Amino acid sequence: MTHRPNGMTYAQAGVDIDAGNALVERIKPLARSTARPGATPSLGGFGALFDLKAAGYDDPLIVTTTDGVGTKLKLAIETGIHDTVGVDLVAMCVNDLLAQGAEPLLFLDYYATGKLEVEAAAAVIAGIAEGCRQAGCALVGGETAEMPGMYAGGDYDMAGFCVGAVDRTKVLPDFQAQTPGDILIGLVSSGPHSNGYSLVRRIVERSGLAWDAPAPFGDGETLARALLTPTRIYVKALLPDLKAGRVKGLAHITGGGLTENPPRAIAPGLVPRFDWSAWALPPVFEWLQQTGGVAETEMRRTFNCGLGMVLIVDPHHVAEVLEGLVRAGEDAFVVGELART
Repeated sequence: MTHRPNGMTYAQAGVDIDAGNALVERIKPLARSTARPGATPSLGGFGALFDLKAAGYDDPLIVTTTDGVGTKLKLAIETGIHDTVGVDLVAMCVNDLLAQGAEPLLFLDYYATGKLEVEAAAAVIAGIAEGCRQAGCALVGGETAEMPGMYAGGDYDMAGFCVGAVDRTKVLPDFQAQTPGDILIGLVSSGPHSNGYSLVRRIVERSGLAWDAPAPFGDGETLARALLTPTRIYVKALLPDLKAGRVKGLAHITGGGLTENPPRAIAPGLVPRFDWSAWALPPVFEWLQQTGGVAETEMRRTFNCGLGMVLIVDPHHVAEVLEGLVRAGEDAFVVGELART
């Protein structure tokens, strides 16, 4: 190859290979910290292997999910707080796997930006590793893409991909088992999780509050920190009940809120009957509703309104399920029942 003096380089075009290599070295220990039976993460290869037998499965079905964090990322980017949205990314994927009855096994991420800032990216991926540890799944790889001209300033976007497994007889929802009178159990959320942030940001704009102002609904946190509280991960609390077959259906309350998500886990001919007095609307949602003048119906179809998960359980198992969830650190209670349409 002929050497051309003053020839252009990839770095001059806006892509810094050295920064990418530095990031990989920063995150290798994070990936190793998520090792689990069946997977020993080792970044740098072209793919990742997983041993289902080592994970304890004989006749499993593979379940896959993918998701992002949405416009909650804009809040992280505008405030420079990058250490929580990685947890959100994992949570949105692994909680969806739970809704199929599956255990999360391995996770991959895709991180794209116009100019790679190693410190910001490392903070994001540290959050991803934390989410994986909470979910008990291995961070086995990912992709970091530096694409000048595609993203402005310090903007970045990311997507998560998770693979799980479920025994063939434990797939959810179990429509055939569901009957009128089955009980709905709600698990408390940590806030808006990762949904409705386009509306959240408009409401904050209307309020006139700065991101570093004290949160009107918080315990001394700034508004930004309070609204960046990461999505709760329910894996370790729910897996014992899922594997024991004590749950007939499970709805992860994401976009579409309490109006759109529960029906996805409920058999045709049945509907959820919520007891809306069973729990108080958490302060963050009260503030959003009052400040934005948001109607009750709009709140319920946009936000989780305090419930991150809704379980469908036979009445005979309710006490046992509630006891186990509370013992696992969850705030869980009955929020309604199934009824005929």
